[in-house]
Amino acid sequence: MEFLLHRYRNQTVLLAAILAQLALLAYQVKSDGEVRLIRVWAIGAVTPLARVIEAARSSTVHFFRDYFVLLDVREDNQRLKTDLDHVRMENQFLRSELSTADRARALALFQQQSQSKTIAAHVIGNTTAVSAKVVIIDRGTGSGVQKGMAVITPDGIVGKVTGAYPTASYVLLITDPSFAAGVLSQKHRVHGTLKGQGYGTVLIDYVQSEQKVEPGEWFYTSGDDRIFPKGLPVGEVSVVRPGKAYQQIFVTPSGMRNGLEEVLVVVEGVHGPIPENPPGFQPVHMQDPPPAEADAESSALPGAPSVTQVTPARSGPQATDADKMVDRYRQIGEAERRVYGQSGGGAPNFNINLPPASPVTAAPPASPSRPSPSPSAKRP
Repeated sequence: MEFLLHRYRNQTVLLAAILAQLALLAYQVKSDGEVRLIRVWAIGAVTPLARVIEAARSSTVHFFRDYFVLLDVREDNQRLKTDLDHVRMENQFLRSELSTADRARALALFQQQSQSKTIAAHVIGNTTAVSAKVVIIDRGTGSGVQKGMAVITPDGIVGKVTGAYPTASYVLLITDPSFAAGVLSQKHRVHGTLKGQGYGTVLIDYVQSEQKVEPGEWFYTSGDDRIFPKGLPVGEVSVVRPGKAYQQIFVTPSGMRNGLEEVLVVVEGVHGPIPENPPGFQPVHMQDPPPAEADAESSALPGAPSVTQVTPARSGPQATDADKMVDRYRQIGEAERRVYGQSGGGAPNFNINLPPASPVTAAPPASPSRPSPSPSAKRP
């Protein structure tokens, strides 16, 4: 048998394929299928591989597409950041210009309102000394600045000129330990000497312990130092401490609270009075009270009968118990002819029986009477 199969191997394979084809054809006819089985098997075998290939292709396409899109987005993001930085720089520059314009306008308004002659200057630098509080301004002897002149801002005093050169000057600030100036308190008119401490606050020295100085009180220049004109604001008292002989009074300078960029050099100072109100105080305007209403008798027409107006008692659903009690006390006072608040006469009789209130009828208006003809009148 094995010999026969080996000898007729090709014929055997062909016969087996024919039998299998016949069996499959019979199965297809029996199952009423329109699609050939070989096609179904081919599609079933190729579909998983095609699915894998399509997934790989889609992923690759999406990856490269997103990559190039992200490159464009990255470039756009970088460009937007650059534009935003430019806008921020321009905004900061415009804010600086606006602030400079506001300060220049404030200086111009102060120069117009002030009686003293001043020169506007810009702070262009600081000195290199560690302990000294000195700044450099861009005005010198060529502009009329001299050593010893006062330097101020619209908010208060700043310092004095310690060195004048043709195009620049040195200004010693009031916070320098070597600075001193005469001051006067606003409320109690207490004299003292302003001294720098090397930091943000200054000290008012030589104020005796029995003199009264309150926190929140303002100090002004007194003019005793022959540098600052009288009446310029110095600052507000922040701390008052008692001492053995002199009080320790610390003041926050008002002229340096907004920084130092533009200042005014007082060329010719004019002394002024100490104001009654602190800087920035604005009085509130109030109208006069309304005039009193005229009495009915004084406002009545001549010849008309006088009518005494009686305030009716409050009644009705909106009257409270307190209103009713006040009305009863008023009626008791009218019945006993008593004026409350006067001494003597004893206590009123609160148990008196009051008559019921009668309705008030208004008197009819008087009709104008015709003038009677005179006997001497002639009839037509």
